Formats: sequence, structure tokens, C-alpha cells
Amino acid sequence: MDLLPETFAFDPDGEGTHQHRIRRLVVDGILSGRFQPGDRMPSSRGLAKQIGVSRITVTIAYTDLVADDYLVSRGRSGYFVSETAPMAPSLAQSRKSYESVVDWSRLMSHRETARDRIARPVDWQTYPYPFLYGQTDPTLFDHQNWRICAVEALGRREFDSLTADHYERDDPKLVEYIQRHILPRRGIAARPNQILITMGAQNALWICAQLLLTQRRRAVLENPGYPSLRQILGDTRCHMESVDIDAEGLPPENLPEALDVLFTTVSHQCPTNAAMPLARRKELLKKAAEGGFVIVEDDYEFELGFGRPVTPSLKALDTHGSVIYVGSFSKSLFPGLRLGYLVAPEAFVSGARRLRGTILRHPPGLIQRTTANFLSRGHIEAQVNRMRKTYEQRRRVMEEAITETGLIIASPPMDGGSSLWMRAPDHVDTEVLAQQLHSRGVVIEPGAAFFDPARRHKNFYRLAYSSIPADRIPQGIRMIADGIAQLD
Repeated sequence: MDLLPETFAFDPDGEGTHQHRIRRLVVDGILSGRFQPGDRMPSSRGLAKQIGVSRITVTIAYTDLVADDYLVSRGRSGYFVSETAPMAPSLAQSRKSYESVVDWSRLMSHRETARDRIARPVDWQTYPYPFLYGQTDPTLFDHQNWRICAVEALGRREFDSLTADHYERDDPKLVEYIQRHILPRRGIAARPNQILITMGAQNALWICAQLLLTQRRRAVLENPGYPSLRQILGDTRCHMESVDIDAEGLPPENLPEALDVLFTTVSHQCPTNAAMPLARRKELLKKAAEGGFVIVEDDYEFELGFGRPVTPSLKALDTHGSVIYVGSFSKSLFPGLRLGYLVAPEAFVSGARRLRGTILRHPPGLIQRTTANFLSRGHIEAQVNRMRKTYEQRRRVMEEAITETGLIIASPPMDGGSSLWMRAPDHVDTEVLAQQLHSRGVVIEPGAAFFDPARRHKNFYRLAYSSIPADRIPQGIRMIADGIAQLD
């Protein structure tokens, strides 16, 4: 049967190149059974005219389909659906609706704890004033060199690093770069067997919680602090206690006498941005050595400091092996990468590697090698430098707009990072404020989720400047100020 050009409904504004969309139309037709083996495709000239593309575009798409055995070429006769083309299995689908007789809530051993969620619209890119933390400005990312590094990772020369099952081992090139270039910037010396690649910092925190905590052990976290950490700890059913931070971070003297694991963000407290001074860091390490507890140090955003001296990480100051260090590429590269690492004594990393192996043997080889290529060629330094300069400018614009409108910065003064911790008047519920601002195209992050549920404050919020251009910041800040005034 001859397939007519009119059979192909082509959306000129669809996703991907014209060539890819033509291929998708043919593949979908074959896999759905609409195009049968032996059917003759429209001529390249006829299809090109029908869908409004060049003839060479159709020819290239057809040639690509021949290579994958979806089509065959028969000289002057044209292109035909291959007799051996892949076919989707034809199974009768039941149209009956039913209710499961299984009591899943009883059978599942995992009991989901109450979860704090920050209101983040999925389509935040469509909002003109996105003061949204953790998202990046695509104009700051080095797409071209990332693509080159990915293509190189896909090449024959590095084929084994991409395709082989390395069991529980990580990409040695990535581990070496972390060991020799990233960790020394934080004053940390480590051997390769003390480094584990993770699927982001949150995965590293989960591994730490799973290995170190039980129902009989006590974990301490900061208040306010990282909301997802409370969820991670809650799943272990450990005893959880939060300690209020001050302008210098976590006060060591306020720690409970009995604890097993402390989770902290000493260099850039989440979400207040407070930086713990050196004397307090040493006091914290002293208490850990005397009390025999472990410190999990989440050192997020250390790369994004500007105009301030570098303070050694806790791990760099640790002389008793009490600290597990957690790092991530989410802020320096992009959050969707989901790649991080932890550094700890070999005995812990060995156990962490085995635990990770029960879920995934290692993060995907392509991701690890592409990242290693990007890092080793110096692209990360150029990108971070570009981000620092941009963030410093946006921070200055934001602070000027905040001063002009009378909004209140709750975080202590510091340089660096990508956000500010804000305080609204006591009577303002920032959840309500956020919803009202959404309708005006402004996205903020309400702060209640960062606090211990027993000591929750509803008048705090976070403003990030990583995903909003500098020229939109003043108007966005004015709209936030107007929104707060309307709630008076």
C-alpha cells in the first residue's frame, strides 16, 4: 500500500529538529501498526512539499530510518517499511476497572512521615519574577563545552567508561579530579577510597542517615534547616532534635548531652546563610571528639563566595575522624545533573558503597565521564567565575531594592551564595503571600517548611537571585513589598 503525504500530520512548532520529527512520525506509525511491512513511503519530494521542509531534510530522515531497519530503499522504487522493522507487541488491553484487594498501607514496611513542601510552581520559567532557589539561569551555563565533553564521552576512545558495568566502582577520572582539585580548595586531603560519588547531596545525606541512625539513636539538625533532611531522618525513625541557630550558625553549647549524629551546614547555613566562625568550628569538633558523635557537614555552595576570605571546612579541621563531608555539583553546574560526593573514613565509605549498590551500582557512567571531562578541562572554573560575577551584581541590585522598599533581610550580612533569608512582619503568613504573588507573576519561597514543626514561624521567606535577571529584580521586589502591605 502506498502511504500518502497527507498521512503525516506535521507540527512545524513541535519539539526537536524537522529531521527528528519526521523520524518520530514514521517510527510511531510503524510501532502503532498503522504502517505495515511493505508499505511504500511518500516520495521525499512529495513529503517535503506536504510538510513544508526541504527535500534533503526528508532524505536524511529516511536514510537514518534505513540504518535502523525501519525502512528499506529499493532504488528508483523509493522507500518501503522494512519486513523486519521493529514492531510493538500486540496485546489485548483489559477495559475492566477494578479495585485492588491488597491492603498496601499494611504491607508496606515504609511509613511515609509528614512532609514539608515548599510551594514551587512547576512552570516557574514562565513567571517574569522567579526568586526561586536552586534553579539556574541557562544563559550562564557553558552549553557548547558541555556538549563537546558529552560527545567525547560517547566516543570509541572512552566507550568502556560509558558502557561497562563497573559494579560498585566510580569513574576514576572524576574521583581523581575531586581528590586533587576540589577538596584541596576546602583544605581537605583524602585518598580515592575515601570518596564516594552520589546522586546529589540529598542522596549522600540519605546514605549517611541509613548507615548511622536507628530507632534508638539521636540525630540533631539545625533550626531552621534543610526541609528534606527532616524527611530523611524521619524515615529512619530515629530520635530527632533541632537546635536553634544564631547569627553565627549552630551554637555548640546548645547541643544536647546525648547525641549520635549532627547534621550541619557550617560554612553556609541553610537557609539563613550564616557562616560559623573558626573558633566555633573548633569548639564543635572538640565536643564531637569528647562526646563520640559524628558530624555530617553539608558544604553546599562553597564555590559561590565572593569578596570574603575562605574559611576551612570542618572536615579540614577534623583530627579525630569525626566528620563526613558532603559536596555537590548542583549549584556549580546545574541542579538536574544530580551528582554529588561524600568524603569519609575508608570504613564508612566501604559501607556506603555497599548500601548504594543495593539500589544502584554507581551513578550513570556517561554522566560521570562527561562531568569529569568538563571539570578536567577547566570549564568549571570559568563557569563558576562567571556565576560569581553575575550573582554579585544581582545581589547588589537586590539589596538596593530591598533598602528602597523597606523589606527586612533576616540573614546576617555576608558575601556569596545565591539567596537572601527574609523576614516579613509577624502577622504575615508567607504561604498566603506566596499564593497571592503567584497570580502577579512573582515566585518566592515561604519559610515555614524550614522550621521545626513544633517551633514554626510563618513570617519568613527566601529570595534567590540565581534564576532572575538583574533588570527584573527591582520591580519584583516592589511587587513583594506591595503584597506584604496589602496583608496589613
